[in-house]
Amino acid sequence: MTQNLLAIDQGTTSSRAIVFSSDGDIVALRQKELTLHYPQSGWVEQNPEDIWNDTLWACKGVLEEAGDVAGIGITNQRETTVIWDRESGKAVYNAIVWQDRRTADLCAKLKGQGHEDMVAGKTGLLLDPYFSATKIAWILDNVDGAREKAEAGKLAFGTIDSFLLWHLTGGKEHATDATNASRTMLYNIVEQKWDEALLKLFNIPAPLLPEVKDNIADFGSTDLFGKPLTIGGMAGDQQAALIGQACFEHGMVKSTYGTGCFALMNIGGEFKQSQNRLLTTIGYRLNGKTTYAVEGSIFIAGAALQWLRDGLEIFDDAKESEALANSVEDNGGVYFVPAFTGLGAPYWKPEARAVISGLGRDSTKAHITRAALEAQGYQTLDLMDAMRGDSGKEAEVIRADGGLVANEFVCQFLSDMLDKPVEVPKVAETTAWGAAALAGVQAGVFDGLEDVAKGWKADRRYEPSMAPEQREALYEGWKNAVGMLI
Repeated sequence: MTQNLLAIDQGTTSSRAIVFSSDGDIVALRQKELTLHYPQSGWVEQNPEDIWNDTLWACKGVLEEAGDVAGIGITNQRETTVIWDRESGKAVYNAIVWQDRRTADLCAKLKGQGHEDMVAGKTGLLLDPYFSATKIAWILDNVDGAREKAEAGKLAFGTIDSFLLWHLTGGKEHATDATNASRTMLYNIVEQKWDEALLKLFNIPAPLLPEVKDNIADFGSTDLFGKPLTIGGMAGDQQAALIGQACFEHGMVKSTYGTGCFALMNIGGEFKQSQNRLLTTIGYRLNGKTTYAVEGSIFIAGAALQWLRDGLEIFDDAKESEALANSVEDNGGVYFVPAFTGLGAPYWKPEARAVISGLGRDSTKAHITRAALEAQGYQTLDLMDAMRGDSGKEAEVIRADGGLVANEFVCQFLSDMLDKPVEVPKVAETTAWGAAALAGVQAGVFDGLEDVAKGWKADRRYEPSMAPEQREALYEGWKNAVGMLI
C-alpha cells in the first residue's frame, strides 16, 4: 500500500513543502519565494520569521490537499546561521546566509595565523566565510548582550534545519543531523563531536550548540497539523540530493544546479582530506556509521540567470534562456564567470567578483546568456578534475538535478564538457525526495535506503558529442577568464 511522506525543503530562494507518494510521485506542492536582503556589499541576510511562517504555510497547504502522511523529513540550505532566544523562540538577528562574505577578513586573519591546516584536518573544510562558525562569532560580537546570553545558556544556535525543528516541536527539540553539523566548521567529522579546540578558536560557547543525530533518527514530533507527526529524517540539501540520487556506492557523483552548483562524490567510510582545494564532508550517517563525500561548491549557478532576468532584464522568464542560447551558434568568445559572491571550489577567492569577458561590438544578449549557461559546464569540469585528483576515481556518469537541469542546453553542454553521460532522474525534486526517503525509512515505509536505490530511474540521458579539440579550446577560454580574478 502506498504511503505518503512530507518533505520540508527550505532553500535559499524559497520555502517549500512537498508530499510524495512512496513511489516518488508528487502528490502536493506549495512554495513561497523568500526575500534576500543585502544590507551592505557582500552581506546576505534573510528574515527568520519569514522562513518559519512561509514553511508553516506551505506545510499546512500540502497536508490539507494530500491528507495523512507517514512522517516528515527536513532538508535545508546549509551553513545559513540563526541564533535565537530559547525562551521566546525569536531570533536575535537576521539569518546570515551561506553566501554572505562579511567575515572574509576574519577568515583571512585566521588563515594568516596558520590555523587552516588544523581546521581542515578536523572538519574537512577550508577557512572561508561560507561556513557557520565565523557567522556565529559575528552575531555574538555585534548584537548587544548576545555573547553574555549565549554563555549563560539563554540562546540557541542552529542552521535552518535546527531552527525549523525547534519551532515544529514547540522548543522541545534542539537538534541537527551529522551532515548539517559538518558544515558549521565546529564539528569534528573524524571523531563525530563538537570540537573544543574549534570552539575556542572561534570563541563560541558550547551551550549554544544543538545535539547531533544520524540522518535517520527520532527528531521528535509536531502537533501543529491536527495530529502528532513524527520527524524522522534530516539532511542538508546537497547531502539530501546525494541520497535522493541513490549515490550509495564509492565513486558515484551527483551534481545539483540550483542557486549554486554542488557536486558530491561518495568516497566511502574513510575520512580523506582533499589535496585539491575541495571539501571533505559527511555524505550521510546511518546507525552511527559515517559515509564521507568530497564536495565541490560553486556559489552561483541558477542565480546567474536570476541576475540576467532581474538585473539586466534580458528575459522575463529563465525558461527563455535556452532558446536564446540556441539562437547563436557559439558563445562568440564571451565568457561569464558568475563570481557575484566570490569564487568557490577549487579557487576559494571570497573577494572575487563576477566578470563577463570577450565582449565585442557584435556581442548580443544571446551570447551573454549562452555564456551564463556554459559556465555551468566549465565550473563543473573544474570540480571533476579536482575530484579525480583526490579520489583516484573516475566517475562513470554524472547524476544531475536541480532547477537548471530543465534546460536541455545546460545538460548537453555538461555532458560535452565533462565527456561523460549525464543522467537526469525521474524524480526531479531530488533534494526533497532524499529528505522524504530518510523519513520513510524511519517510519517503516521503506526497509532501508537500498529500497530507495532500487526505485531510482533516469528520465533523460545525455551523451557527449563534442570534438576533443573544441572542448579543449572552450575550456582554455574559461581558464583565461577565471585567470582575471585569481
